[in-house]
Amino acid sequence: MEINSILTDSYQALLQTSWLERLSVLCGITQVILSKNNKISNYLFGIMGIILGSYVLFESKLYAEIVLNMYYLVMSVYGWWFWMSNKTLPQQLITYTSKAEWYKVIGIVFGGFIILYLALINFTDSDVPVWDAWVSCTAWAGMWLLAKRKMENWILLNISNFFAIPLLIHKDLYLFAALTSFLFFMAILGYLNWKKIYSKQPSYA
Repeated sequence: MEINSILTDSYQALLQTSWLERLSVLCGITQVILSKNNKISNYLFGIMGIILGSYVLFESKLYAEIVLNMYYLVMSVYGWWFWMSNKTLPQQLITYTSKAEWYKVIGIVFGGFIILYLALINFTDSDVPVWDAWVSCTAWAGMWLLAKRKMENWILLNISNFFAIPLLIHKDLYLFAALTSFLFFMAILGYLNWKKIYSKQPSYA
């Protein structure tokens, strides 16, 4: 009986979601499908989804998520440029993260967490500063790896997705939670698909 009540409440919450949230989710779905298939046009839909979603997140007091979205916006523009910057190939090749780059990833995660956590507890009325900061800093690292066309971007993004799903449910953002669940599944497929693309690169590198 309790399960039926939860399902009913969730369905009603989905019906009450704003058109901005729905459109942002649609852009997000399109972006991740294109990204999984190694299409540079993923950045166009990603940028539209970021702009629309930021307003929704502000209304829910997820301030670190808004900062994350602004970072996404910058990295999307950079990633769009970087993917097209190879002068001898249509776009940059997929590569694995080097040891030096892993140090940068660790710096982004833990440095970003400290900065965001301190900002949230000192300058906002956030009620989930640790949770919000962790989701954002791991996504920061994943987005940086995606912009650099690194295979491990999917791993970092899914660490963020794993913790983001219950956070969004906690904030009654059920449609965003459903999108993040979809992103989690697509990130697994993206990793597998990129591995296939990577194995074929020597034939045209």
